[in-house]
Amino acid sequence: MASDRRTHLADAALDVLADEGIRGLTHRAVDRRAALPPGTTSAYFRTRAALLTALVTRLVHLDQAELRTTAERLPPLRTAGELVDGLELLTRERLTGEGRRRSLARCACAVESVRDPELREILVPRENPGREAVRLFLDAHGVTDVEQRTDTLLACVDGLVFDRLVTGGEVPREALEGLVAAALRQEGPSRAPRRPRPEGGRPPAAAPTE
Repeated sequence: MASDRRTHLADAALDVLADEGIRGLTHRAVDRRAALPPGTTSAYFRTRAALLTALVTRLVHLDQAELRTTAERLPPLRTAGELVDGLELLTRERLTGEGRRRSLARCACAVESVRDPELREILVPRENPGREAVRLFLDAHGVTDVEQRTDTLLACVDGLVFDRLVTGGEVPREALEGLVAAALRQEGPSRAPRRPRPEGGRPPAAAPTE
C-alpha cells in the first residue's frame, strides 16, 4: 500500500513538473495534484531532494518501459531506413501526449541534475532493447566504434526532441536520416558489414571468385 502511494505521488509530481516547471514543484502542489490531504507528500518524502529523487526514479522507469514497448513493435533493424523509422516513432511518441509531458519533465530534471550528483546518476542512460537494437545494427554494418556511435546518435536524437519541445512541430525525417548516415560513415579502415546467417545457424557459402 505504501509503495502504491509513493508511486501515485511520484506520478503527481511528474505532472506538476511538466505543467509548472521546477519552481512549481512543491509538496503542497503535489498534494493538490494527487487529490490527497495537505501534508501527505511531506509524510512520504520529507525533503524536496527526496521528492525529486522519487520523481526521477519514476521517470526513468516509465522511459524504460516506453523504450521496451517501442523496440517490441519494430522488426529487427536491417536497413538504414528501418532504423530511421524506429527513431521517427520514438521522437513522435516523445513529442505527443504523455510522452511530451515526460519529455518536459526530463529536461527540467536534467538541468537540476547539474548540481545534484545523485539525480545525475539516476538519469545516466541505461541498457534497454532500443539501445541494444541500435548497437547491433551499427555493429552489423561494420562500424568499429559501436558504443561511441550509439551514444552519440541517441544523444543527438534527444537534442532534436528538445529543440522541438521548444519550437514546436515534429522532428524532420531528413534530420534523422542525416544522423543515421553520420553514424554509419566510415573513417579510415573499416570492417566489412556482416553477412546475415541463414536459418539453422550455418555460415553462408563463400561466393565464387569468378
